[in-house]
Amino acid sequence: MTSNPMIHSKAVENVILDSKPMTISGAVNKTMLLLAIVVAVACFSWSICLNGYIDRASLLITISAIAGFILAIVTCFKPNVSKITAPAYAICEGVLVGAVSFMYNQAYGGIVVQAISITLLALFAMLFLYKSKAIQATDTFRKVIFISTAAIAIFYLIGFIAALFGHPMTLFNGGTLGIVVSAVICVIAALNFVLDFDFIERGANTPLPDYFEWYGAFSLLVTVIWLYFEILRLLAQLNRRN
Repeated sequence: MTSNPMIHSKAVENVILDSKPMTISGAVNKTMLLLAIVVAVACFSWSICLNGYIDRASLLITISAIAGFILAIVTCFKPNVSKITAPAYAICEGVLVGAVSFMYNQAYGGIVVQAISITLLALFAMLFLYKSKAIQATDTFRKVIFISTAAIAIFYLIGFIAALFGHPMTLFNGGTLGIVVSAVICVIAALNFVLDFDFIERGANTPLPDYFEWYGAFSLLVTVIWLYFEILRLLAQLNRRN
């Protein structure tokens, strides 16, 4: 989750404009490119699962998850290499999105289309609210979202460690508490879009070097995929109750 203000502030420390300046249109174009990469690779990953090569898909998921995590860390702290790491990260995430989406769709037919629709709706709704200044990235807003996002990250980490020791988290099995927690996480993820939009706008006005267009696009992609996966989980829980 790179949408928090701490990561963004560290990324721009001691940055010198030694190339073309960053532009909003440039960041938008690169975001569209990264999303296109994710969709293309996701279709390939989905087809592998559809053809019955589950073992290969599982191996690809493991490799992609590890590689994607490493690329995300590198991109966060070395934005000047994001032109290379951001597309590579999009490829890794495309593998995960395709395989995970296939598994969810097998269990709950039509859930993927619903999740994609809601994710895009949330993205454009937050963009509208941001552009209309209904929601502004004030210092207080940044702190609240950062603390909330950090808390969720710790929550994920605890669940991961528990699973390693044979105690998988059963919170998200369709119970009321699990649904409420998932819904709250979805809201926090969606609000992270405001920080991404703000970073891109402020970066263009500063201005920052043009490689920050890739960094801004990468940050938006992280938030989109995070929200998509959380919406998938929320919809799955709702389906279990029906």
